Amino acid sequence: MDTRIAAISILVENPDSVAELNNILHDYSAYILGRMGIPYREKNLSVISIVLDAPMDVINALSGKLGRLSGVSAKAVTSRQ
Repeated sequence: MDTRIAAISILVENPDSVAELNNILHDYSAYILGRMGIPYREKNLSVISIVLDAPMDVINALSGKLGRLSGVSAKAVTSRQ
């Protein structure tokens, strides 16, 4: 199976979506190499970075599921190989 390294940047503006976000990330935990979260209390949002080693369809599915959550934005950047 061909995999790529990817980084997904996630902005969480709706704290009510955090539980579902964590459930989704748990479902993809086999592909996650690392996770960093930064709460930005002054702006009432959180910034989360996820690094993955996964097939492109998995990267796209995860990014799409996260981006469909209320008050959550997600964008993926992938390696070329």
